[in-house]
Amino acid sequence: MSATRHLTAGLTLATTTRVLRQLRHDHRTIAMMLVLPSLLLGLLYLLWRDVPTVPGQPDTFDRVGLTMLGVFPFVVMFLVTSIAMLRERTSGTLERLLTTPLSRLDLLLGYGLAFGLAAALQAIGTVTVATTLYDLDVAGSLWLVVLIAVVDAVLGVALGLLASAFARSEFQAVQLMPVVVLPHFFLCGLLVPREQMAGWLQAISDALPLTYAVEALREVGRSVEATGTMWTDVGIVSGAALLALALAAATLRRRTD
Repeated sequence: MSATRHLTAGLTLATTTRVLRQLRHDHRTIAMMLVLPSLLLGLLYLLWRDVPTVPGQPDTFDRVGLTMLGVFPFVVMFLVTSIAMLRERTSGTLERLLTTPLSRLDLLLGYGLAFGLAAALQAIGTVTVATTLYDLDVAGSLWLVVLIAVVDAVLGVALGLLASAFARSEFQAVQLMPVVVLPHFFLCGLLVPREQMAGWLQAISDALPLTYAVEALREVGRSVEATGTMWTDVGIVSGAALLALALAAATLRRRTD
């Protein structure tokens, strides 16, 4: 590989700018990223608002709603990016881009940065709505909640880009979502405490990055100060996102046969 095909900051930023311009004109995708999580969180708030709680225990919405601030960005970004990259490939845009000095890693990092910025807006908006309109109570800093939500959204972006390499159509991309997302959701400790799972299920849970995002959010929910466990969890999720981006770059196809 020549030097012109190595990672270049300028080309990465140019890709980020191009993707952001495309997003700006896609109002449905913008609504899905920025509005849908707040609406879904509102549905959970209405569902649990009048449910009695055990004295001395946090409200159900405070406990579950906080973790959903990490789950929703992960799910939404996975779906949006897997379809967006598939469209690039099926339209021939990807093949044309890769005939330029733009490397695959430039392309995918550009996507990651663009959707990472969108995720930051999503997280800020959702956390603001949750803590004001829905009265979500968080012991720790709200900026840590935003940080974890953004990192988790970037993980969804990376896995979405990786999954797009195995889909031939938008329908197949949507079919891959439950294959990737539902095991994370079922085994992250949200439905059943991880210590109550069978040993082999705990082992699978340990290998799923969403597990650590949920744990990090719970740390923020019960501790005023940032804990070492929280930072370790954030590091694991970030590492998983980088690994997924590297794998996506290695498996990216120019076009759909």
